[in-house]
Amino acid sequence: MQLYSFFNSSTSYRLRIALALKGLDYSYKPVNIRTGGHRDAQYVAEINPSASVPALVDGEFHLGQSLAIIDYLDAQHPEPRLIPADVHERARVLEMSYLIACDIHPVNNLRVLRYLQDELEVTPEQKNAWYRHWIAEGMAGVERLLARAADEAAADGSAGPWCFGAQPTLADVCLVPQFANAQRMGCDMSEYRRSLAICEHANAHPAFDLAKPQNQPDYVTS
Repeated sequence: MQLYSFFNSSTSYRLRIALALKGLDYSYKPVNIRTGGHRDAQYVAEINPSASVPALVDGEFHLGQSLAIIDYLDAQHPEPRLIPADVHERARVLEMSYLIACDIHPVNNLRVLRYLQDELEVTPEQKNAWYRHWIAEGMAGVERLLARAADEAAADGSAGPWCFGAQPTLADVCLVPQFANAQRMGCDMSEYRRSLAICEHANAHPAFDLAKPQNQPDYVTS
């Protein structure tokens, strides 16, 4: 397998976590989205028509979009499962994952922030205020979902250190990169106590550590 990734892309980060949790080997192919590598004509034509990262090449099969790729990996390599098979557990995990991946991430990703800055000519202060607003909106929702999950787990005895019990799921795979990005952007994340505890636990896990931006071959400090 080949993974087309950018070290600081939270969607790429999600996929690196998933691959590490499943113990899957892959060849790392860096794509610098800061310099427009994801829009390179050859990359778009041959690897990822959506002109984004990540992309996975598995033999002759090419696939983009992190959640679709993780679902594919769960089908091809089901242990450990990241999207539960049980219908209610699956729904809960996807509910939180989609809140992060569909509500928080899209309005704060690099291309949106660059459009605000370059096309709408907002000030750096306004851009940062935009970012903080949508983090606060989204993370408040995450905390409420985690509180409900904790109540449900206490009732059925399934409590654990992850978003949903004793094992990491897609919800954790989405939460950790989003939380890390918000911290990198200077957001005060201390009030999101359930999320903070989960992320601190996750960051000590070997798979999550291996997937961190600073542990990627294309990592740069700037």
